[in-house]
Amino acid sequence: MAASFRPPPPLHTLLFFFLLHWSPISEALACNWGTRSSHPLPPDIVVRLLKDNGFDKVKLFEADPQALRALGRSGIQVMVGIPNELLAPLAGSVGAAEQWVKQNVSTFISKDGVDIRFVAVGNEPFLKTYNNMFRQTTFPALQNIQAALIKAGLARQVKVTVPLNADVYQSPSGLPSDGDFRSDIHDLMLSIIGFLRDNGGPFTINIYPFLSLYADPNFPIDYAFFSGAATPVVDGSISYTNVFEANYDTLIWALERNGFGDVPVIVGEIGWPTDGDSHANPDYARRFNQGLVDRISRRVGTPKRPSPPDIYIFGLIDEDAKSIQPGNFERHWGLFYYDGSVKYPLVLDGGLSLVPAKGVRYQAPQWCVMSPAASLTDPELPGSVSYACEYADCTSIGLGSSCGNLDARGNVSYAFNQFFQTADQQKGACGFGNLSVITKSDPSRGTCRFEVMIDVGRHDESVTSGNGGNAAIAAFLTPSGGAAAAAAAMVALWSCLWPTF
Repeated sequence: MAASFRPPPPLHTLLFFFLLHWSPISEALACNWGTRSSHPLPPDIVVRLLKDNGFDKVKLFEADPQALRALGRSGIQVMVGIPNELLAPLAGSVGAAEQWVKQNVSTFISKDGVDIRFVAVGNEPFLKTYNNMFRQTTFPALQNIQAALIKAGLARQVKVTVPLNADVYQSPSGLPSDGDFRSDIHDLMLSIIGFLRDNGGPFTINIYPFLSLYADPNFPIDYAFFSGAATPVVDGSISYTNVFEANYDTLIWALERNGFGDVPVIVGEIGWPTDGDSHANPDYARRFNQGLVDRISRRVGTPKRPSPPDIYIFGLIDEDAKSIQPGNFERHWGLFYYDGSVKYPLVLDGGLSLVPAKGVRYQAPQWCVMSPAASLTDPELPGSVSYACEYADCTSIGLGSSCGNLDARGNVSYAFNQFFQTADQQKGACGFGNLSVITKSDPSRGTCRFEVMIDVGRHDESVTSGNGGNAAIAAFLTPSGGAAAAAAAMVALWSCLWPTF
């Protein structure tokens, strides 16, 4: 749908919009706010956390009403996402797109004063692992959302984009200057990029140096960071000492090669996890994210494109109900723990440090652990532990993780406690037969934290724990996308750990 012609606004109006939408780069920090959590922080506390730490841009993966309302009149610019499962209905109907925009953009802008700047249509829809599942629906959905924004009179204020994984481009030689888009989606990519350029939308790319290291044991570790200590990759007159710049410039070469060198680029996700893998730890995360924040503060671009892009750090808070299909580290990308507490010191622009969330309420200081009288040879133990980890997050007890050095009894206690806390310490949640007891003494040790969850006020139901199970617990404990993906992975995890008992 084409927009009707309108005369250009007067100069003073243009100046107003410029001042409204411009903010000093040195003050701009952006991040991703994921909400796949069994015990989410209240949205008003999260918004306070964002503001206290200087974040003025945030990306949501879906139009969460509570999060959007909390962001209203906060001074924080918002990119709101459309999940991949909605691409098909939005691609098939302009009316569906109009309804989505009305419900999730127009209403929150007009009623709640939310400063929505972007709609992110899909999330990495062309990942090779999706096997072309969203190939036919992404571009039509993008077109229909744009048409809906035009009809709503929001196309000048709100721009469309498609967050893409860096696997949409490649270099046969490994050098950035040979970068081009993947052959199987080449024409589609050019159509989407042309559409974004015609409508003022940015190209959004997600780049993860951690995943380069995770996927390849021979990857030079210093090349993942910004220290400049790595052996450089020489491409003509340019020497690259970190994978981020090389990856980003591969995209810029691909854009230029296809006639789109002027398209603005946003880095939609980049970060480093702190648990769930031997390379996912607070020391590496601090090293990487400090280098990243320093680049943002200094307004550093790349050799191929010196002007710095907007960079959205992934992520703000850990998400214990997120799918772990890519790896156990998926639940540990946050700069902050699940409760908004600081994981590691990070120096922000102006010498400021990260500050924790304020006003967080917790459940009672008590933990569910393996009974001292219970035996590791009890035949009920393996099933009980597997059940606990099916419905709670046990990713921190994998090999190389923060709780990977626990002994056998410690592993059991960790699993029992995770279930107990995730079930809000409800009656019966520590009822693993004669295998478990409740203690008032914190069993945390070393780097391993035995959590006490945020109090979200769910204490009025009893929960059946143990090998027998209770089907209702799955719906109660886990937001969509959590338990189903976690169950098989956790059973596999425990099949690996169990022989060590």
